[in-house]
Amino acid sequence: MGLDPTSPEMTLLLVMLHTGTMLAVIVFFWNSWKANFFSSSQVLGRSLKLIIAATAVTGVVGFLLKVLIKKIVFKGVAHPEVELLFGNLTLISASLAAVGVLILWAGYTEVRSSKEKVALGLKSACLIGMVQGICLPFRGFSRSGSTISTGLILGIEKKRLEDFSFALAVVLTPPIILIEGLRFVKAQHASALHGTSMVGLFLPSVIGMVLSFISGIFALKWLSSWLEGGRWYWFGIYCLFASVVIFFLHCQGF
Repeated sequence: MGLDPTSPEMTLLLVMLHTGTMLAVIVFFWNSWKANFFSSSQVLGRSLKLIIAATAVTGVVGFLLKVLIKKIVFKGVAHPEVELLFGNLTLISASLAAVGVLILWAGYTEVRSSKEKVALGLKSACLIGMVQGICLPFRGFSRSGSTISTGLILGIEKKRLEDFSFALAVVLTPPIILIEGLRFVKAQHASALHGTSMVGLFLPSVIGMVLSFISGIFALKWLSSWLEGGRWYWFGIYCLFASVVIFFLHCQGF
C-alpha cells in the first residue's frame, strides 16, 4: 500500500492492531481456559509455571536475536532497529515460506503418527518458547503456526497445545504493545507530527483495532477448525501461497 511501517502513524496502528487481536484471543479462548487452566489451584499453578518458563525462553532468544541482527545485519548503520526489517518484503516472503514448510511438516507428522499423545511438560514448553522467540523479529514467520506446529511434532495433544499457544500470545502481547507505544511517543516527538491532534492520529487506529478484533475472531475459528479437524496442513499451503504472492508483488515494484 506504499505505507512506511516505521512511521509514527503506522507504529500507533500496530499497537492498536495488537490490542484488537489480543482481545479476540481472550474472548475466543476464555471458556476453554477456564476449564483447562482454572479447574483447580494445582492445575493453575502448573499451567502458570509452563507459561512463565516458555515466555522467559522467548525473551532470551528474542533478545539474543535482536543483538545479533543489530551487530551483523545492520553493522555500520546509524541507529539500527530490528523494526527496519518489517519493510523488507523479500524477508517477509521467505519467512512465510519457511513457516509454511514447518506447518506442512507438522501436519504430515500429525496425520501419520499413531503414537499416544504426550503431556505438555517443562522441556516441551521451553522448546515452544524458543520457537516463539525466533518469530519475534521476522514478520511472516507466524507465531501461532510455528508454536502449534512445534507442539504437533513433539506429539502434544492438539486442544491442550492450542490453549497453551494462544495463552503465550496474551502474555507476550502487552510488552510488545508497550515497546511499540514507546516507539510511537519517541517518533512523534522527533517528527512533524508533534503537536498534531491526537484525535486525528487515534481515530484511524481505533477503527483498525475494532476490525482486527472482528477479523481475529473469524481467523481463530478458521484456524481452530483446521487444527482440530486434521487439516492443519491447509494453513501451511496458505502461508506458501501468501509467500509467492508477496514475492511477486515485490518483483513488480511494491
